[in-house]
Amino acid sequence: MIFRVRNAGFAYGLADASFEISGPGLIAIAGPNGAGKSTLVGIMAGLRKPYTGSCSYDGVELSRWRRRDFARRVAFLPQTVRFDFPFTSEQVVMMGRTPFAGGWFESPEDHAEVERAMETTDTLAFRSRDFRSLSGGERQRVILASAIAQKPEALLLDEPTTFLDLKHQLAIYRLLAGLARQGMLVVAVTHDLNLALQFSDRALILNRGRIAGDGPPRQVLNPGLIAEVFDVKTRIREGWLQYEA
Repeated sequence: MIFRVRNAGFAYGLADASFEISGPGLIAIAGPNGAGKSTLVGIMAGLRKPYTGSCSYDGVELSRWRRRDFARRVAFLPQTVRFDFPFTSEQVVMMGRTPFAGGWFESPEDHAEVERAMETTDTLAFRSRDFRSLSGGERQRVILASAIAQKPEALLLDEPTTFLDLKHQLAIYRLLAGLARQGMLVVAVTHDLNLALQFSDRALILNRGRIAGDGPPRQVLNPGLIAEVFDVKTRIREGWLQYEA
């Protein structure tokens, strides 16, 4: 479970980024808008090819992975997902089992993994509802359940708490931290520095497409770096960041 990014650059948002991420653990990627966070996680997911540099997983360049083999090991949760057809929530979660499909029919293992993932994400109550009828937060949890049903060893998430209320934001990060404790590598893009501070094992801070900070969150997310990167004054009180007016 090792991602290696070397001198990665993209047409917009990313410039000469180099780092290594290994699991298990929960790694938060944070930074201001336009810093290159979504571009970076898209490159790690194999959805974007860097214009310069490279990205590999377990020693193999992403361009050399067979998509099915890569999908069996790495799952990606984008910010938003849209379906134009009337799939139920359970059917959407079942799509996470696609890399393991051996035919036209789902196996008992597929159904067991879907049940477990929906229970974990508190989505069983609307398993039969049309995915399109769900609220933004409910959709986000269903898509997360789909990623969990995939049973990946690494999970990449682009702002997984978008559209979620405070209760479910905390619930999702507790869940992600739990997955990391169980042996998964979890990489999550976030705008919430307090979530990164409280739940992550490592914080990677981007600014203007470059790495501005990398290390334990309680060392990296200090008032000096936050002021430099986010242009915001903060102080840490009882383990939480407080923003000064």
